[in-house]
Amino acid sequence: MGQRQGCDVSVKELDALLSMLSERKRKLEQEEAERNMQILLDFLQMLRKQKVDELNEVQHDLQYIKEDISAVERHRIDLYRARDRYSMKLRMLADDPIGKKPWSSSTDRNFGGLFSTSRNAPGGLPTGNLTYKRVEGKAQISSPGPHRKDTSTSELNSQHMSQSGLAVVRKKRVNAQFNDLQECYLQKRRLLANKSHVKEEKDIDDVKREGYSAGLEDFQSVLSTFTRYSRLRVIAELRHGDLFHSANIVSSIEFDRDDELFATAGVSRRIKVFDFSSVVNEPADVHCPVVEMSTRSKLSCLSWNKYTKNHIASSDYDGIVTVWDVTTRQSVMEYEEHEKRAWSVDFSRTDPSMLVSGSDDCKVKVWCTKQEASVLNIDMKANICCVKYNPGSGVHIAVGSADHHIHYYDLRNTSQPVHIFSGHRKAVSYVKFLSNNELASASTDSTLRLWDVKENLPIRTLRGHTNEKNFVGLTVNNEFLACGSETNEVFVYHKAISKPVTWHRFGSPDVDDADEDAGSYFISAVCWKSDSPTMLAANSQGTIKVLVLAA
Repeated sequence: MGQRQGCDVSVKELDALLSMLSERKRKLEQEEAERNMQILLDFLQMLRKQKVDELNEVQHDLQYIKEDISAVERHRIDLYRARDRYSMKLRMLADDPIGKKPWSSSTDRNFGGLFSTSRNAPGGLPTGNLTYKRVEGKAQISSPGPHRKDTSTSELNSQHMSQSGLAVVRKKRVNAQFNDLQECYLQKRRLLANKSHVKEEKDIDDVKREGYSAGLEDFQSVLSTFTRYSRLRVIAELRHGDLFHSANIVSSIEFDRDDELFATAGVSRRIKVFDFSSVVNEPADVHCPVVEMSTRSKLSCLSWNKYTKNHIASSDYDGIVTVWDVTTRQSVMEYEEHEKRAWSVDFSRTDPSMLVSGSDDCKVKVWCTKQEASVLNIDMKANICCVKYNPGSGVHIAVGSADHHIHYYDLRNTSQPVHIFSGHRKAVSYVKFLSNNELASASTDSTLRLWDVKENLPIRTLRGHTNEKNFVGLTVNNEFLACGSETNEVFVYHKAISKPVTWHRFGSPDVDDADEDAGSYFISAVCWKSDSPTMLAANSQGTIKVLVLAA
């Protein structure tokens, strides 16, 4: 009965109900359409803003490029004019051996003193029939024969062809790394442009007057340095140990304070000190060390004292840190507080009595050569792989560990680090300072990374080598970084570019890669000679090469 009553609804009531539902539906559809339209509008407005920002950035970049092209073109024209004036003067001197005084004086005045150095030098300009030749980098003077002009022209043409060929090669290097170079240029140009807004008017006027911005000048320095080198040339090679002995791995290789001696250490339980000039200048199959010191354990790291030339520190697999006197071949101090393998040791550059070490016992210890016990202890949560003093500070150290991070400490307060640098995906095997503010790190994630320890910021990631399990070495100078690879190669990077500048493979070039076990040999240690394109590199076979960056 109830069901029948529920069905007794009039048509009028149904129409009202349907009308209400229809209105409700239209309202929901309207709200849905409005929401969709608002989402679309928000997206388009956000996209427009992003593109306008990108357009503004591109327009600013184009303006920088336009200004810099004009500045470089002006500078290039000035160089061409100077070259033409120089060539003209040389021709006139050759045609007029007596050297007419009025012409010479007026020319010198017109040239704005370009040749004042030559003219005022002792003895003045040569007045006889003399031609300068460049032979193996040395200036020589010879008397020309009857075909003086033809010879000069031939030499100039040859030199021009050589320069032209060099320009082509360097241009290819630019094309190969164009994206990284573009990023480097724009980064430097934008940075300097942003800073110019807060500069004093005087500084801005100076930049405009000279027409050569600081950003362009910085980039030109990077570009010229980066394109200068294309290969690593071997200038010497030596064997570290017995050819048939397996314990040849060189764990550490380091130059002394004056770059006159270098020391090697590794699993052979010996510190060997070589005279660098003898290794380079005296060809020999096996160079003998000038000093050799035996140790009880396998060695992991060496560090020369930056002031006391004859002192070198070592860390070993038993956790012992030792300071040696290479003159007497005796240990000066032995520190035995570490409970496990000590991977790393480093002397302070600012205080010759201080050194720091890191170990698998998760402890960083600071030592003083005037005391028998450690003066400071930092207990960390992970194995310590590397430690390094900031070269400009006796109180700041960088610590790389198995937790994938770099901890940057102020030794005056070690309760917590000043900053923790994160980014590596595996253990940090090496940390090295390029300058007081620039820190480089290596990891078994096959990358090198650059960090700014002043601003606590990541700068760049460098990729190209292979490093997944071994310690393959890291060395730095002001501009370049070099590291080993598990492909038995040494890789060199410029700090402003994320891809390698060049690399060199150990082993005979006659041996086919397929004949060698790819994982059997790796580079185990590398070290730059200070402010030089020369480096030392050692591999797991005990082969040490002296390599130099070449064009």
